[in-house]
Amino acid sequence: MKNSLSPSSRRNFLRTGAALAAASYLPSASERAFAAAPREETGTPSPIRLGLASYTLRNMQRADVIKAIKQLHLTTVNCKDTKDHLPSTSAEAEKAALDDYAANGIKVTAVGTVYFKEPAEFRKNFEYAKAAGVKVIVAGDPLPESLPAIEKLVKEYDIKFAIHNHGPEDKVWPSPLTVLAAMKGMDPRMGSCMDVGHTMRAGTDVVDAIHKVGPRLFDMHMKDLAKPDAKDSQVAVGAGIMPVREIFKALIEIKYPGNVDLEYEIFPDNPMPGVIESFAYMRGVLTGLGYKA
Repeated sequence: MKNSLSPSSRRNFLRTGAALAAASYLPSASERAFAAAPREETGTPSPIRLGLASYTLRNMQRADVIKAIKQLHLTTVNCKDTKDHLPSTSAEAEKAALDDYAANGIKVTAVGTVYFKEPAEFRKNFEYAKAAGVKVIVAGDPLPESLPAIEKLVKEYDIKFAIHNHGPEDKVWPSPLTVLAAMKGMDPRMGSCMDVGHTMRAGTDVVDAIHKVGPRLFDMHMKDLAKPDAKDSQVAVGAGIMPVREIFKALIEIKYPGNVDLEYEIFPDNPMPGVIESFAYMRGVLTGLGYKA
């Protein structure tokens, strides 16, 4: 039997469910956990792995980040050296953080965004990723002329290097297609962390870019926008114009092996209502595609 809802009606239905989930966050801790929990599901396991970019919770200390991740029923995080999320100041501080995550059943899947401005710091950044046990560095702002030196470290450490595009304000890496062009002929572990919001603002079709970047897509930062060219129009995922269903379908088609990490950058002092709404919507989309979320 075919679903009688039109695509726009289905999208509105998912948005409504997500909004209700976010609203249920407010009254109590038990309701907060319930709002984020996946419901009983049918279907096959999802090939899309949802995670969180810890920058979303940048005003929280690690203990509260861990609580939030568990409330969201997640098991993975892309950690940034902000607050005490995953310190790069010393091996001891980094290990203490990793031990905390492991004790709570949380796996660090990538580090970053890590900035590659000074060549003297490049090896230190790879040592930081190696100690974390990750296979992806989400990288910011490397100069194109630095890529050959970075490529040598990628080969030495066997860690993927994923440049995070930052939209039209970034004159070097506005789009994942800019990243792709710079990586031509380089080691296959040199690639992209696609930020879908910045990609859209750069005037790049997000779904088309997924297919073009293909095997060089190592990580994805998910967000949503109300306007395609306005950075300050970010909203919870599902409340804007980002083609989330089509993005997930494209990732499945290219057999994307990485994570889709929510990077919710608004309301830094109170991000959880929007974070919960975003995960509820994304899980709803996956359920609609026939997968366990």
